[in-house]
Amino acid sequence: MKRWRDLMEQEMSAIAEKIIGYQKKHNLTDTELALNLHITVERLHNIKSMESQPTAEETAKLTKFIN
Repeated sequence: MKRWRDLMEQEMSAIAEKIIGYQKKHNLTDTELALNLHITVERLHNIKSMESQPTAEETAKLTKFIN
């Protein structure tokens, strides 16, 4: 169970790092990125701070937009 949790935290951390890196590279605010992703700013904050895990749909949106 701990191993699974560690893997999930690493995955969440990787997503958060990708979001932050993309924002810095493209000079985007949280509001601008959230609008592009069609999610709320609060939801984006929760994902970036790793307070909550993105859904499969959110992960797909983030991956498609950032890559």
